Amino acid sequence: MSDIFDVYLLEAVINGLLLGGLLALLALGLNLIFGVIDVVWICYAEMMMIGMYVIWWLHVEQGWPLFGAFAAGIASIAVLGAALHQFVIRPVLAAEPINQLLVTGGVLFFLQAVATVAFGVEFRNLGVRLPTFAIGEMNLSLARLIAFAVAIAAIGGTWLFLSRSYIGTAIRAISQDRGIMPLMGVDPGRIYLTTSALGGGLAGLAACLLVLQYDIHPAIGLSFGPITFLICVLGGLGNLIGGFLAAFIFAQFIAVGGFLFQLEWGYVIAFVFFIATMFWKPEGLFAKRR
Repeated sequence: MSDIFDVYLLEAVINGLLLGGLLALLALGLNLIFGVIDVVWICYAEMMMIGMYVIWWLHVEQGWPLFGAFAAGIASIAVLGAALHQFVIRPVLAAEPINQLLVTGGVLFFLQAVATVAFGVEFRNLGVRLPTFAIGEMNLSLARLIAFAVAIAAIGGTWLFLSRSYIGTAIRAISQDRGIMPLMGVDPGRIYLTTSALGGGLAGLAACLLVLQYDIHPAIGLSFGPITFLICVLGGLGNLIGGFLAAFIFAQFIAVGGFLFQLEWGYVIAFVFFIATMFWKPEGLFAKRR
């Protein structure tokens, strides 16, 4: 009996790792935008939801090949991210943080309303079901394994882009000192726009990975948006490495807590851990020292 318990516990830990990779990808996009632009996009998960609908519409309704729909979904959300910055965020950059949050919160409800009007409230899916396979007593989802591998590869690629390219270096530099970069010939507006498009592209990639695992509906962003925000706060807002580590910590609480008790209790335990951590380190577990 204890052997079976150990096997199932190991399966829960592995599922936590797989979930952590996906949450880390979402946290990377949100942290990247906050670290550079200093605005939290409350609507970030809703952009991912729009990406899922774009992929579904192109593949199911228009007959596009799946990978073509994926590429178009990523590109469309990258454009949406740039447009959101240009027409919504840029006018309120000098406003109080609460006003910025209210604006992005308004975008959240706007995107939900657009999805509801355009597609209704019915649950939709691609009709693609990837198999599960057994390793001993464990059953692992191929869709989750693919999502984890792609998410980790994307995180690694983003890190290389930020550390090896000129634009990536400018993005990191302007996140550290916004005042001095214009004096060095860097256009902050261009970097902000590029960062918003990159963050949107990461949300579009997350949409590609989630659409293989979940049905699509207008409120699916609410399943991931609050968790992504809490992970970013737990790791230290704007800290890319901290958000990466916090995603796996949070995911393990959900997965192992759900195994030991019930799935809902896994989320409760994760939220209790977050609240306790905020009392202990309100700046986040891995916040940068100033």
